[in-house]
Amino acid sequence: MKIVTVVGARPQFVKAAAVSRKFSEYKEISEIIIHTGQHFDKNMSDIFFEEMEIPKANYFLNIHGLGHGAMTGQMLEKIEEILIKEKPDYVLVYGDTNSTLAGALAAKKLHQKVIHIEAGLRSFNMNMPEEINRILTDRISDILMCPTDCAVENLKREGFANIKCKILKSGDVMQDAAMYYSQKSESKSHVLKNNNLKTSSFILSTIHRAENTDDSEKLSSIVQALEEINKDIPVVIPMHPRTRGKLSKLKISPKFKVIDPVGYFDMIELTKNCRLVMTDSGGLQKESFFFKKNCITLRDETEWVELVEHGFNIVAGSKFNSILDAYRVMLNRINNFEVDLYGNGNACQSIVNEVINLNKN
Repeated sequence: MKIVTVVGARPQFVKAAAVSRKFSEYKEISEIIIHTGQHFDKNMSDIFFEEMEIPKANYFLNIHGLGHGAMTGQMLEKIEEILIKEKPDYVLVYGDTNSTLAGALAAKKLHQKVIHIEAGLRSFNMNMPEEINRILTDRISDILMCPTDCAVENLKREGFANIKCKILKSGDVMQDAAMYYSQKSESKSHVLKNNNLKTSSFILSTIHRAENTDDSEKLSSIVQALEEINKDIPVVIPMHPRTRGKLSKLKISPKFKVIDPVGYFDMIELTKNCRLVMTDSGGLQKESFFFKKNCITLRDETEWVELVEHGFNIVAGSKFNSILDAYRVMLNRINNFEVDLYGNGNACQSIVNEVINLNKN
């Protein structure tokens, strides 16, 4: 069985590497990897791929730094050429990026079957490009691998039971990846030592979503709240370039600790050793749970509603008082992190088992 995997964003490579390790154990599976180039920065160097044990891409499209339409269109054209040449049995896509949608569209228009990993996730905010990408990708996929029960229910509510597709709960491959790389992160990361950070002595925060960075009122409110919290316990932010640029335009100089963007091993160590996470990142919300940390979401909604329902996460939004209220609740809340929400590290095996079954059928 030949599978073409389309990836382009840094988190997608981490997830794809976890699944690829499982694929490599089965001689009947041959995987071809297309790297669209969507996220191509200093954290995507050859060292990144080597340290993360990520297979070298068979194709590199070098498409990045464009608007949504131009980026997706160029990816669609180039991916189609490759799919015509490779003639895969299945095209596998992850998540909700432009690379995800382009890969799924190219395959479907060639009547090739699509497997969508992380299917069924919804923020119910159509202003997010990611929401548009994930909804459209789900609709044209043949196999929908859902990370959670909630994701399965989202698809059922949207009528997918009446669509010719297969819906499966696979668990979350990000938990598999987090568990695997956490065994290596301590020896590979020096972020704690370099920034003089002690275990449980700081709050880890990230702000990068356009809905926050492009709204000066929201961004200012979040920064003010974090500065207030910083008076109580140090706040550390690996600052995204977009956020740094927006703050500079607003002439805001944060009074908490700002460090340069970090790689995956560094982020694991920061998450494992912090006291609390405050973020607008979807991935970091889950990683907080994986590493047994309470989390506050600095957005008005989350795709990971099960974290909120079980008390691991509070959606605080961007308002100053709401953020402070959530901080007071979550700083010392004791949670049972042993509950199985995402597959307990068995998602990759579940996905590979299903792929093997597809081949048999």
